[in-house]
Amino acid sequence: MNSDTFKDQCDDITKEFNIQIPCLLAERVESYAKKHDTTIAGVVIEALDAFLRGQKDRIG
Repeated sequence: MNSDTFKDQCDDITKEFNIQIPCLLAERVESYAKKHDTTIAGVVIEALDAFLRGQKDRIG
């Protein structure tokens, strides 16, 4: 999906999701964000994007 198609589907370029994750994972994300001077949201976005890009070849 190109960015123009995405923009046509959403009024805003971002969308809010509220998810519950295990406490230990949340602590790891917080620690990583602090160590790399970034935000928790940034860590989650990058990790999810990298995961989904890796799955692209596996999804038929």
